[in-house]
Amino acid sequence: MFTSLPVRTLIFPFLIVETISVITNDGRNIVGILKGFDQATNIILDESHERVYSTKEGVQQLVLGLYIIRGDNISIVGELDEELDASLDLSKLRAHPLKPVIH
Repeated sequence: MFTSLPVRTLIFPFLIVETISVITNDGRNIVGILKGFDQATNIILDESHERVYSTKEGVQQLVLGLYIIRGDNISIVGELDEELDASLDLSKLRAHPLKPVIH
């Protein structure tokens, strides 16, 4: 018999200690090392920072450190390619800030 498991049960264990990028419902982009999660998809990030996008200035990175994000505020979670990310010059990147997710 097939049982339906939540995606977090299948994917998140493989992302523990990996660098991930999280887009929240309020339009924030938070990057950090996934340290843990629970059944409500609350996640714990270590060495995290928020990337603030602007069309006039480069991407600013605000240091957050150890950070917990509530599961009901998470819109997208993705693994970050650290080699590619390290090669980018975020100070030259221009982009519109993300808008909040409307349900």
